[in-house]
Amino acid sequence: MAGFGNTQQTIGKTPRHESGSVPVVDIAELDGEPALIAIDRACREWGFFQVTGHGIDDAIIDDLFAAAKAFFGRPIGEKRRILRSAGNPWGFYDEELTKNTRDWKQVFDYGPGDGDTLVPRWPDDMPGFREAVLAWHAACESLAHRLLSAIARNLGAPEGELNALFGDDHTSFMRLNYYPRLPPGAKDDSTFGVNEHSDAGALTVLLQDDQAGLEVCRGGEWYLVEPRRDALVINLGDMAQVWSNDRYRAALHRVVTNTDRDRYSSPYFFNPSYDTDYAPLPSCISASNPARYRPINWREFRTRRADGDYADYGDEVQITDYRIRNSRDAP
Repeated sequence: MAGFGNTQQTIGKTPRHESGSVPVVDIAELDGEPALIAIDRACREWGFFQVTGHGIDDAIIDDLFAAAKAFFGRPIGEKRRILRSAGNPWGFYDEELTKNTRDWKQVFDYGPGDGDTLVPRWPDDMPGFREAVLAWHAACESLAHRLLSAIARNLGAPEGELNALFGDDHTSFMRLNYYPRLPPGAKDDSTFGVNEHSDAGALTVLLQDDQAGLEVCRGGEWYLVEPRRDALVINLGDMAQVWSNDRYRAALHRVVTNTDRDRYSSPYFFNPSYDTDYAPLPSCISASNPARYRPINWREFRTRRADGDYADYGDEVQITDYRIRNSRDAP
């Protein structure tokens, strides 16, 4: 699998917490009870897990890494020919903010077009780039549907109810991430590849290369998500936390920087149609555990969150803004 060699320890912002690790789940038999139990536990205890037995062909992954390295290796002026904007978020960008703080990264985003404002943008003179991106996007979409079915089953949702929200008009998108090594003399204890955040949608499928850097917060401690040649990283988004009525948590995560090597990754953000309204599932509500969130419209939430990628508009929107204040455990 391209992108893998000898894993190097990344210099972090806090001491590594070595007493636990992100769970690894074999999903070759995803409908089986052992896999469902393991996923439920990982969602409850971490909001993060890695999956093996996912079935995505190594050739698709190899082609994607090759495409990412070729694209980000181009001169900055060539990459900025397909610069994304607030009006059209597809293309290249190197000034993204997370929680109003600049990230140390470059990205290429691909998502669905609408024939008008949203138009996928592709680099010129890069044979195979578009094909590699589309193949990875399709593979992740299929895997995300399978994982969502398992999560819905664990939450007691009717079969197919949640997956129906991710039909032909779903708003999922994929990203190529490039984290350049820091220049000599830079302090990697004050610069993050991506600042701490939770993802907005249902779940994220992530491919990372062999350069460690992704960390997840659990119980106030930061844990390194060790790269594995045979695994993809899965994390829950805010939407899954709302559905589960806080049974599951969308964990904070971040990417630390280093001065030794570049790092590449590719997340696929599994998001529903813009018309989706989501709230705690009836199966996750009871007399002793009433609904903790009022309904949230995905278009409204996603638009407000995306606006903060480009400029500091004040506090970034969070699902806590939709919390029912008289619910149990309300802050």
